[in-house]
Amino acid sequence: MPETQHRMQWHNRAWIAGALLLASLSGGCSSGGGFGASAPATEASHGFSGSSSLTDFFSGASARAPQTVTNGQPDAICPRVEVRQGASTLTVGANGDKSAMSLRYQGTFVREGRECTVVDGNMVMKVGVEGRVIVGPAGGPGQVEVPLRIAVVQETPGGTRPIVTKYIPLAVTIGPNDGNVPFIHIEEGLSFPLPTAVSLLDSYIVYVGFDPLSAEVQNKQNQKPKPKPRRRPMPAASTN
Repeated sequence: MPETQHRMQWHNRAWIAGALLLASLSGGCSSGGGFGASAPATEASHGFSGSSSLTDFFSGASARAPQTVTNGQPDAICPRVEVRQGASTLTVGANGDKSAMSLRYQGTFVREGRECTVVDGNMVMKVGVEGRVIVGPAGGPGQVEVPLRIAVVQETPGGTRPIVTKYIPLAVTIGPNDGNVPFIHIEEGLSFPLPTAVSLLDSYIVYVGFDPLSAEVQNKQNQKPKPKPRRRPMPAASTN
């Protein structure tokens, strides 16, 4: 079912609280931070043949710099990518506790990138995000689900109009000696129809961010008990 406009607002209050927690822990956010050493990022599993291709994809100001599309559409502009305000930090606490010493894992974004092409009147985007998961005081080895959200919207003076959105639960494995684990996700084939006036693409923005509330909803749905099968009625006894 299509997501409601309320969910498209990205639950800003919860994410702003996470951003405030990040500020209190800013000393552990760098690759050499106090929570431990950084593990190498994996590039081969994301559709790139070598590190140079991946580097080029995320290079410089590629997320926001003007970028034209391929396939003979010179007047079409590839929408820029931004991290959604209030959605730049993921905090996972022990038993839901958000205090600093109960922090198990903290996720942040490092950089973003995009590529665009036009196919049969549709804009087809490849959107990439790179980030890291930092192990907190209450964390340890295991698997962390990073709830990513990618949403294309049109920003107008009258408000924000959603175009297309996608939720991606990304599994990140934390090793016994890991304290800072990078992650990379490349979302290919994010598609939407070109606007009637191609110049309107200037008002399109691709927002990326963490969406923990969607993860909670999905987990609750997965945990719902399956309905018990209905018992067949017993056949009536024969009177013969």
